[in-house]
Amino acid sequence: MDYEKIVNKVSEALVTAGSTFSEDKIRAYKRAINRESNPQSKWVMEQILENAYVAAQNRGPLCDDTGIPHIYLEVGKNHSVSGEMISAIHEGIAKGLRTLPGRPMAIKGNDEQRLDQSGGLNEDSGALLPAPIQIRNVDEDVLRVYVLMEGGGPAIRGKDYRVFHKHSVDTVVAEIVEWAKEAVAQLGCSPCTLAVGIGRSHYEAAAMMMEAQVHGNYDIQSNLEKKITDEVNKANIGALGLKGDTSVIATFLKVGPQRASGVRVVCLRPCCCFEPRVAFTDL
Repeated sequence: MDYEKIVNKVSEALVTAGSTFSEDKIRAYKRAINRESNPQSKWVMEQILENAYVAAQNRGPLCDDTGIPHIYLEVGKNHSVSGEMISAIHEGIAKGLRTLPGRPMAIKGNDEQRLDQSGGLNEDSGALLPAPIQIRNVDEDVLRVYVLMEGGGPAIRGKDYRVFHKHSVDTVVAEIVEWAKEAVAQLGCSPCTLAVGIGRSHYEAAAMMMEAQVHGNYDIQSNLEKKITDEVNKANIGALGLKGDTSVIATFLKVGPQRASGVRVVCLRPCCCFEPRVAFTDL
């Protein structure tokens, strides 16, 4: 294992995630701008896209809330993960946060001090620890690290709760749509990309929501994803809440294994206009 190579690759992936729009996201914004009938919302989306171009050119943050690093690791059958590799990934995250640079957000101190912020702020961007790593076995012959930068606003407006499905997909979709309308209207930083995970537990639903962000594609929407997007857009929330045709650019939905039960556990994240901020690297 080339330790420094992993550090540098992960660092570069974090900077890319925090500073660039994917090509399919750029196309999605252009489509939304072309169909938007509200001049104010159209102008907002044009500025968001221009901001993305400038951020990519400067390799600088898309937003001042640079986000909390979340790591998603795909491991093929012919590969393995070691403790040393995890250490290199963590070091790469710290290096990337200092390079981007990330906004200093780490709170110092013990449990109580971190909860009430009395421990003070660590001014080192690299001191911001990533969320626990999520690992998936895949058939592809890869060892691939995805870096997602998750902002605070979507986390505040997200929802993780149970839905009584009543043996109807439409019932589950309708509940998601109602949650999304409320979340998008309160978030403000729209148009959003909705990330939705459905699982057997709260943990699994959140994991599915994260995987939806990793593998979501703005050019390819399933029938369920398109239905959710279209229904939320009827709410006329618009970019920055200014009203308009586009409150949601796309929905990324991941349905995990389900159990024989009257309940489905759903996790919804109303990703802001800059999210999902995600990039990957092969180790």
